[in-house]
Amino acid sequence: MKVRLTAIAAAIGAMGAVSLGGNHAYAAGFQLLEQNASGLGNAYSGTAASAEDATTIFFNPAGMSFLSGTSAAVSIDLVKPSAKFSTATFNPSLAFPPGSGFFDNGGDAGDWAIVPAAYFSYRINPKWDVGVSLNAPFGLSTEYTPSWVGRLQGIKSELQTMALGGSASYRISDTISIGAGVTAEYAKADLTSAVSPLGGQSELEGNDWGYGWNIGILAQVTPSTRLGASYRSEVKHDIEGTIAIFAAPVLTFGTPASAEVKLPAIFTASATHQLNDRWELLADIAWTDWSVFEQLLVTVPPSPLFTQGIAQRIPENWDDTWRFAVGANYKYSETVKFRFGVAYDESPVPDAFRTVRIPDNDRTWIALGVQLKLTPKDLLDMGYAHLFVKNSSINAPAPGTQPPSIPVIGSYDNSVDILGFQYSRSF
Repeated sequence: MKVRLTAIAAAIGAMGAVSLGGNHAYAAGFQLLEQNASGLGNAYSGTAASAEDATTIFFNPAGMSFLSGTSAAVSIDLVKPSAKFSTATFNPSLAFPPGSGFFDNGGDAGDWAIVPAAYFSYRINPKWDVGVSLNAPFGLSTEYTPSWVGRLQGIKSELQTMALGGSASYRISDTISIGAGVTAEYAKADLTSAVSPLGGQSELEGNDWGYGWNIGILAQVTPSTRLGASYRSEVKHDIEGTIAIFAAPVLTFGTPASAEVKLPAIFTASATHQLNDRWELLADIAWTDWSVFEQLLVTVPPSPLFTQGIAQRIPENWDDTWRFAVGANYKYSETVKFRFGVAYDESPVPDAFRTVRIPDNDRTWIALGVQLKLTPKDLLDMGYAHLFVKNSSINAPAPGTQPPSIPVIGSYDNSVDILGFQYSRSF
């Protein structure tokens, strides 16, 4: 990952303040569940078992065998997170000396984001299907005001990913199929923070390619019931770059830097059941290996400025998480289907290690949607979800953070709204 970190400081003592991190996103941690709009209306329940359209390539590649033939889908989700901080205690004379500028609560750090996805599945013969996908499995985007009380720990946090995948499925029998795929994932980051109460900012801009794989199985256990399971591997991004610090008009400091970021493995088990001609029931249980995110560590060659060879250490100590979702589809007519869903999404962030870049907490999904059959081969899906995020307290930085920083003490009031559209076609 090519990384540029630029810090502008007013004093030599501020030169160690370099930021690298993540923040509040739309699913727990910084995972993006919004890989289609057809699943959004069901709060992403039944994802590894439904196999309704070509988006099954991402959720369970084995589902391609259960499609009617060659299929394609394009989706776009519009996401609006809200992250509002309230100060509990603050000592402006300690953190921001007189004359250093104003301070505030940062405003609403959330803003609109677009999550696109495209899928194409091709039937080679009755046994084999292959598919390609382009989507964004992880991401985040928040920005506080430059004068907010936590500006030393983070102002802007943006992470964008785009994954290009290739998959194949094989029909073992009329009722069972298996699938597998590989993914090349591109990540781009842009993170800023203040480096001194007297002014200046640090900035990280970078990009990297990482690689992963996924497998799945899908079974029609009865004429009305399907069971599916899928596993997506961890993706590791290796970071190599430089830290450059401008401390005064005549002083510039630069050194090579390196870090490692692991994006977690995910296991999902799903079921769908056709209750009658009108109603279909869906369920999901998902486990995410967020415990791989133990710390954010930026290392450099030892020097008088970085005597231990560490430019930044942020303890994260995240926990593995579970997600539970249930939903239903109601067939109103031959051309109209309504979707409903609820979900509970655990946060991986322990209370003691919550940061201003990741003010995450448990969330509850309420979702609804509609599918319109435009022609026998063309479908239009629309979905909406509101995420109720549990209010979270913060006392950052966590113990062990290096270099030390002024704690930010308060609470967050968070929520998320998602609106999705999808067009699908079978050939």
